[in-house]
Amino acid sequence: MRSKLFVPGSRPELFAKALAGDADALSFDLEDAVAEARKAEARQAVAEFVVGDAVAQAAKLIIVRTNAPDSPHFMADLAAIVRNGVTLINLPKIESPDALLAAVAAIEAAERANAVAHPIGLLVNIETPCALADAARIAGAHPRVAGLQLGLGDLFEPYGIDRTDPRNVHAAMFALRMAAAQAGVFAMDGAYAALDDDEGYREEARMARRLGIAGKSCVHPRQVPLANAAFAPSETELAAARRIVEAAPAASAQSRGAFVVDGRMIDLPFLKRAQALLAAARRPD
Repeated sequence: MRSKLFVPGSRPELFAKALAGDADALSFDLEDAVAEARKAEARQAVAEFVVGDAVAQAAKLIIVRTNAPDSPHFMADLAAIVRNGVTLINLPKIESPDALLAAVAAIEAAERANAVAHPIGLLVNIETPCALADAARIAGAHPRVAGLQLGLGDLFEPYGIDRTDPRNVHAAMFALRMAAAQAGVFAMDGAYAALDDDEGYREEARMARRLGIAGKSCVHPRQVPLANAAFAPSETELAAARRIVEAAPAASAQSRGAFVVDGRMIDLPFLKRAQALLAAARRPD
């Protein structure tokens, strides 16, 4: 997942265009990008889109960022968007293993209610000092956690931490990466709000790549090629992705939702990631 493009849930006119674009993953946002008065409208629009044929046929990771679990919108978000077309749920404002487990219980109930075939994974935002301090335990609290995502805006801005100082950014990225490594999940870099600062985006992306972070979020399509270039997969990574994709039909024929490739357990999020890597490699620059 080199690039993850945020798509406001209240902007359905952008959905198909984003799906046809070059981002490896789409994160439909029901939280910060949606005004309070439009929350219900946004969740309905996203719910209708993710179950469509276009999403099912796309070689993309489909993510939905819900509102925070302690918000009045969370349960309605789950009832609407916990569907078979969703690969990962992006959980914001998680600060403890207990909060993570409570969210998982609610997601499990929504999956039963909506007859979801395979458990949906979790991408957990680490965006507060408390969350960063406990990130490894949060990531290891439940096997649904697929990755941790850094939120530097929420982590830095309230405390006057200078994001233009690369030492500050590196410290936060390194802490997140070590927590993810301890838990055996991937780490994802967060957003970069300065849309006219391509070099600043590249610098953060290159730093993240050197730390073994999987990719970077994008708040505008113009940032997608910057992320894709910074996190371009190696030939070794592409060969591993080919083996995953080639093994998938046999697993599907045996009605297995998970299968082993190169000694690693593979399920839908990893298959879709492999498909996205190969699709990106086939695209012209």
